[in-house]
Amino acid sequence: MRTATVTRRRFLQVAGVSALTAASWARVRGANETLRLASVGTGGKGWDDLVHVSAGPNVNVVALCDTDEGEKFLGRAATQFKAAKTFTDWRRLLDRPKDFDAVTVSTPDHMHAPVALPAMALGKHVFCQKPLTHTVFEARQMRLAAKRAGVVTQMGNQIQSHSAYRTAVKLVRDGTIGKVKAVHSWQAGKMGWLFAPDRPEGADPVPAGLHWDEWLGAAPERPYKKDLYHSFNWRAWQDFSNGQLGDFGCHILDPVFLALGLTAPLTVRAESAPMNRSVWYTQSVVRYEFPGTERTAGATLGLTWYDGEGKLPPHDALGLAKGVKLPGAGSLLIGEKGSLLVPHVAAPKLFPEADFQDFKFETVPAVDHYVGWADACRGVGKTTSHFDYASALTETVLLGTVAIRTPGETLKWDAAKLAVTNSKAASALLTKPYRKGWEPTWV
Repeated sequence: MRTATVTRRRFLQVAGVSALTAASWARVRGANETLRLASVGTGGKGWDDLVHVSAGPNVNVVALCDTDEGEKFLGRAATQFKAAKTFTDWRRLLDRPKDFDAVTVSTPDHMHAPVALPAMALGKHVFCQKPLTHTVFEARQMRLAAKRAGVVTQMGNQIQSHSAYRTAVKLVRDGTIGKVKAVHSWQAGKMGWLFAPDRPEGADPVPAGLHWDEWLGAAPERPYKKDLYHSFNWRAWQDFSNGQLGDFGCHILDPVFLALGLTAPLTVRAESAPMNRSVWYTQSVVRYEFPGTERTAGATLGLTWYDGEGKLPPHDALGLAKGVKLPGAGSLLIGEKGSLLVPHVAAPKLFPEADFQDFKFETVPAVDHYVGWADACRGVGKTTSHFDYASALTETVLLGTVAIRTPGETLKWDAAKLAVTNSKAASALLTKPYRKGWEPTWV
């Protein structure tokens, strides 16, 4: 099997020395030149990413890659974009770096970094789905790699660009609720994926057109089981995903981070439902403590995350009237002059309602998260969820998943050293082993 690595020498040659950075690329080719787009992962969210990015001006889809050749995956994309070359192994795509300028990475979580890191080493602009990576260490590497390569990046937490989230951020920054004393965030909806108690024995025939070894990629080897992993239920398994917090945290915590200017947490502690080392929990509570900012009321800020079907914050902790109904997912920022409810993909609300009955909202218009990235690749504008920001948000989210796997411990985090200073068990979970032949090359 051919290795998935790019040598450090090659990385330095392309990313550290080459003059072909994002800015110089735009100067050389011009803002009106066509952006040649490749897509890795063309089903599900990958299809959405591909369609939305390609809808922008001067974008030409030249390459498509998916480990499943079926009608809902590579087959559909190839039918839509008939002139594009097709691949079932992303490494073969990267063997042809002169063919494309930018790539969307919309695989299961465990393959985000293994694909994106060598792509950036080749000088390619990258749009990568959330969560940015599968481990904390990978998230830090993505930031370093993007900076070294000088490429344009964007994480796929596209709700950041919706009017509702942008309006909520402005309300907090404008001081509408005063300095913030506490934050509660949650995702209490029904989980859409199948749960199994542990890895089952035996194997099922691999469907025609599914390249199972390539689908597994960097994950530990295991036999194919129908409907248990591909194409949606991989989200239940620790080897492939980051559970509920990983799936939704980069959306729901994003406006909180932006509004308050949060940095890395000081401590993280979790309580979770019983689980094993194969599947993710069904419910959890994660408590973060952050350094205070100019928009927080104290020297530190507490943020509590709740997830699992029906797992809402306790009403008496929120200071809201008894009749206030919480949405299934969102955040509540409790300030000195009031509270701001930020539902997941819905308009924000201010409380107490009587205090804000005459308040006039200044709605912030939406921007295009996808086309904005494509434009920035051509030197027009800048991205907002670039990897410098997205990696920090992802590190925080994934520290919560580390805490979930070490429940009951208050983990002390040293962001500068990328280390949990008081738990060897938690420190070991900041990274992971990789299947031989699929190891990334680190910066």
